Amino acid sequence: MKYNISFRIIRVLIVFFSLTVAAVGQQASAGKGTLTDNTAPVIITRADIEKAGTSIPASDIGEPVSSVKLYPPRWVEATENSPAYGVVEGSVFPADPNGWPINFRVLLPASWSRRSAQMGGGGMNGTITVREGRNPLVNKGFAIYGSDSGHQAGGMGGFGGPQSKPMATGPTTGDEWAMNDEAIRNLGYMQMKKTHDAVMVIIKRIYGEKPMYNYYFGSSQGGREGLMVAQRYPQDYDGVVSNVPIVSFSTLMLAPELVRIQEKPLANWVTPAKVNAIRAEFLRQCDKLDGISDGIINNYIAARAIFNVKDGVGPADPWAALRAPNGIDPNPEDNSTSSRLTDGQIKTLEMVYSPYKFSTPLAHGLTSFGLWLPTTSPADFSMIINTSFKGQEGAGENARIHTSLGVLGVTGFLMKDIKANPLDYAEGGRWNNRRVEISEWLDAANPDLSAFYKKGGKIIITIGTMDFTASSGAQIDYYQSVLDKMGQKTVDKFARFYVVPQGGHGLSGRSYRVNGEGVEVPVRNIPGPDMNDQIDLLIKWVEKGEAPAKTLVISPEGRIGTKPEGKGNLLCSYPEYPRYKGGPADLVSSYESAKPGKIK
Repeated sequence: MKYNISFRIIRVLIVFFSLTVAAVGQQASAGKGTLTDNTAPVIITRADIEKAGTSIPASDIGEPVSSVKLYPPRWVEATENSPAYGVVEGSVFPADPNGWPINFRVLLPASWSRRSAQMGGGGMNGTITVREGRNPLVNKGFAIYGSDSGHQAGGMGGFGGPQSKPMATGPTTGDEWAMNDEAIRNLGYMQMKKTHDAVMVIIKRIYGEKPMYNYYFGSSQGGREGLMVAQRYPQDYDGVVSNVPIVSFSTLMLAPELVRIQEKPLANWVTPAKVNAIRAEFLRQCDKLDGISDGIINNYIAARAIFNVKDGVGPADPWAALRAPNGIDPNPEDNSTSSRLTDGQIKTLEMVYSPYKFSTPLAHGLTSFGLWLPTTSPADFSMIINTSFKGQEGAGENARIHTSLGVLGVTGFLMKDIKANPLDYAEGGRWNNRRVEISEWLDAANPDLSAFYKKGGKIIITIGTMDFTASSGAQIDYYQSVLDKMGQKTVDKFARFYVVPQGGHGLSGRSYRVNGEGVEVPVRNIPGPDMNDQIDLLIKWVEKGEAPAKTLVISPEGRIGTKPEGKGNLLCSYPEYPRYKGGPADLVSSYESAKPGKIK
């Protein structure tokens, strides 16, 4: 009898376990919950938005705050291009009584699809990232929300226009926020969590339930934020689109080679007259690496290997053809393709195209910062001198300071004195511990995305090889660190990393009118992928288990497809690139996705 009872119990447990495994498998393949294209939306009216209330308990916010105030909601009637939606705005007040608030806005469609999306910022933020009016996501039934990240700038307007009414401000309206630790940490990561938690309360109050799926969409600073939420708050997000993320934000502001290049001798500065020669040399060595000389550097990995001289990869001296006899430029005003570079100018270019080595490790064990991939436009790095900067040879005391992203990160974040001289900073000195701390707050460099993966999260990252702001090298090096940490097979299950050759910070770009042989060729526009299409790819992946192809097709208008037909470009996953196999240069069918291979 005891045996029979035990056997029946075991049978029940086996059946239960089998059903559980099946359910988990279904969730993994089709997304969590049961949301489908036919799921009935949640309908609200003007009266429902009053349920938002006037405040949210501080205990409902997952990072320290003192209080959350909500302003009177508003209802926007439907138009020809936009559905009706409610607007709720609020302020999250800091735990530090001397700190700055976070102002946020959420748009709540009358017909809600049970989805929400947090919108990332740009630059140093300071403005609310969600504007009113026509919005593709609201048209799809998304509740969308965003904040000013915890400081106020530009009159506190939102992207595309001013906000509807004054909200909260900090103790000052200047740059003093950059000396407040809570404000810096808000910028780095906490504002995403604080805004998310407040908005989830509002959505629950108005719709009666929380979103079935929550996403994060951003570019540049917003791209960094997207990486950061996947790293720090994986349980809150189901999917992320991260375009051109400024991965190592602190380094762009604090690395002395980027802030203090002006202190180098004049002989080390690349002059405008040398641009044509540099462009021609890059194209001569890199244009044919994809199988065709057409003014496009497609094989970005191979090109990087040639000019990354500090790592000892590639030829010992890739600049040999441009090196002036005895290291002295015989004609500084020569702007021809046969112009020559001084040893000092070559030293500067070597720095730009090779990883910058830190004197001490930063957060997550970072020992270097991947600078830019080889490009044909060194002027875009501010390496071209048209004036004399403070600290430079021959410059006066009143000369302006050369900066990459401004000096606020150095004087405010690091030194806590916005009137200080940023040239007093030297890496590894008395501010070193503070430097590491800021890196922990600002840099989305943690390669361990295992919690996001185990939760079922999906992420799409897209970069351009000629991104002069976010640093294409740093972006690639971060993704490689994720592969090294988690393995290619695991990463392929939840992440895609697409690379647009010649793409800039906006992802689009252009070919050059002269190829690697010095012959003039037709200029081709290289479109960046349409972000709405990226979002649709992500939704299908998260909710239906339909993973995006590792090689996509981009039409001349930027639309994403999979069929290699007509004009357009291949969008390949790192480290692959579009390799020419024959046919008209502007047809997608003339290319195939290929691995970079070894450099001869």
